[in-house]
Amino acid sequence: MENTTKPIATGRKKRSQEAKVGRIKYTLQQIKEIRRDIAEVKLMQRTIFRGLKDYFHFEKPFIEKISCVDQVDVDILQLLYEAGSGGILPKDVASKLAEYKITRHHVSRRLLRMNKRLEKELGQGVAEKRGHHWALTGFAVEVWGETEKEVGTE
Repeated sequence: MENTTKPIATGRKKRSQEAKVGRIKYTLQQIKEIRRDIAEVKLMQRTIFRGLKDYFHFEKPFIEKISCVDQVDVDILQLLYEAGSGGILPKDVASKLAEYKITRHHVSRRLLRMNKRLEKELGQGVAEKRGHHWALTGFAVEVWGETEKEVGTE
């Protein structure tokens, strides 16, 4: 007896998601998923970092890299360090940095943005308001002070 049955049909090949929604839209969906995954990884990293921050030794360049965008921010922090614990008025900072043509409002805004960036990464602020004056936080003074000690001993 001969087997005359037809082979079982496997059906048509199914379309991929890319073919269903379009190549560009599919690529955008993939990018959105990747960005969401990266954001989750960054959140986990920050959580771990905050939990272990007592065991880390921070240096001035690292803090500047996180909080400062340009040389103006670096100069503002240097003036705050030189002012000491009493702090300095934003208008005095602006007058000392006249070559950058910034106002006292720009100084305050820049300090708030630096605090926001450092708070997001390390959970610490770089400057705080004392009355109308701005001064470095204890965390920032430790970082800048250790750097100055290292420079002085070398």
